[in-house]
Amino acid sequence: MQGWAVRLPAQSGLRAERSGPTVTRRRPPALTAARACRENYCHACAQRVHVHRTISAFFHDLLHGVFHFEGKIWRTLPMLALHPGRLTRDYIDGKRASFISPVALFLFSIFLMFAVVSATGTIDPGRGMASDLAKQETDLAKRVTRLERDRAAAVAARTPLASIDSKLADKREELATLRMLRSKGVTEAVLGPQSSIDTQVSWLDEAYRKAKKNPQLLLFKLKTNAYKWSWALIPLSVPFMWLLFPFSRRFPLYDHIVFVTYSICFMSLLVMLGTILASAGMSGVAGLLFLVPPFHMYRQLRGTYALGRAGAAWRTIALIVIANVVLSFFVMGMVALGVLD
Repeated sequence: MQGWAVRLPAQSGLRAERSGPTVTRRRPPALTAARACRENYCHACAQRVHVHRTISAFFHDLLHGVFHFEGKIWRTLPMLALHPGRLTRDYIDGKRASFISPVALFLFSIFLMFAVVSATGTIDPGRGMASDLAKQETDLAKRVTRLERDRAAAVAARTPLASIDSKLADKREELATLRMLRSKGVTEAVLGPQSSIDTQVSWLDEAYRKAKKNPQLLLFKLKTNAYKWSWALIPLSVPFMWLLFPFSRRFPLYDHIVFVTYSICFMSLLVMLGTILASAGMSGVAGLLFLVPPFHMYRQLRGTYALGRAGAAWRTIALIVIANVVLSFFVMGMVALGVLD
């Protein structure tokens, strides 16, 4: 018998064929893939057998470990900027395979924002204000000059001077304060050894005296606390978001948490971009970025909560107020931690 075939049991996964005197055994594709998998990974610890020993691989691991930096972020960032409502709703509905989680993106954006702001020095209130103070001083000096001319005219006309003298005294005092701020700097003027503030509150006066002793330490604490406690912006914001949809069963608290987290991520990246532009001398372009948040809030509200134009519009106005209130609470808390710690 020259031609015959032998079929082995199905569970063996092998098949023998004989044509004439030779027998060939072929492994099915599934077993070949399984063998390749075993060869690429350790059977004991599941670690890759082949590792990349290059500098680029090291920095890739660093970025991935610190920021959870992966390909998803390049799909998430455009969606966050252009379609924030769709991104938020998709994540809430469970479509998460293509996007980075809001928590990971929050950690990445907050770290990047503080790194850029600290590197450019704009977090220091004593820097970056010289041009603004100079403009205010120039405008105030012109007003003082006009009031002095008005007073001279009033003296010549023998009209009452009480009203003009009161305005002139106020403007001269404001001008003197601005000139002191410009000459000493904001930090030195407020916390310097020659400054004196009496709040009539014992614990606040004690905190102010402690801050005067070492103003640079206070600024360092403010930076550190702001970064360390930045996560507090989320729980501070969520109750206000709930008030925009009171007693609604359609949108549980989880929806508001995802919305707030993604929104803070975008605002952090926007601040970082504005800081870079301002430090590069493009303050005018950076100023235009202040027009972006309302439009972004509007689009995110509409897409996330399926709102109409009117519903999204009034909630956007309310959300702008909420953001300012939350930010004020956060700043006051950081100042309190800085001076009382």
